[in-house]
Amino acid sequence: MQCAEAGKPIIKVNHCKKYIYSFSVPRCCPLCRQDVGSRKLEEAPVSISNPFTNGHQEKCSFLLRPTQGTFLREYDGRSDLHVGITNTNGIVYNYTMHGVQRDEVGWEQSVSIPLLQPGMFGLMDQWDKYLEDFSTTGAWLPHRYQEDCHNCYSYTLTFINCILATEGKEQLDKNEFTEKFVVPRTRKASKYITLYRAIEEHGFYVIDHPDQKPGPPPGSVLC
Repeated sequence: MQCAEAGKPIIKVNHCKKYIYSFSVPRCCPLCRQDVGSRKLEEAPVSISNPFTNGHQEKCSFLLRPTQGTFLREYDGRSDLHVGITNTNGIVYNYTMHGVQRDEVGWEQSVSIPLLQPGMFGLMDQWDKYLEDFSTTGAWLPHRYQEDCHNCYSYTLTFINCILATEGKEQLDKNEFTEKFVVPRTRKASKYITLYRAIEEHGFYVIDHPDQKPGPPPGSVLC
């Protein structure tokens, strides 16, 4: 079930050799004013996958959200992002200048990256203990926080590498983790934000069929 925080669903309709996006199936095409009732399967309305999820419903996952506000409302493509890791109950562990936080709310519109790959599900029974023990070490005390080099990203990546080491797997550096797991999802999220806001402003959004796609807004800075 889609939570309210995820925003309104986006529907794509194929008409007038264009892709028409809106929050509901239009009764008539906004371009030619003709009925959009689909006579062919390829013209049937399609629901666009939402890249955002309620992080508190995700287990053992890496989460990403704007430090202030939400992706669909306030995020401008340049604002800082905050990251955390969920336990098996959807509590989000994240590191700030106040130390390790255990959030039960506030991550309802997040980009989520599952951390337990196939073959690693045996870790789930120990996940909460690993995460809690890791979070209570001296490395993550409030006075050790440094915005540029010992921050929320340091916390999450260090924990991920501890889990990989436990499993005898190769560790990841920040650039590798970001490029392989984070960037593909943030690119998809950026395109979705552009589309969502255009529909909010104009009631619909049209692109050429079939190749042209809406571009993403400027890149982001991970805090």
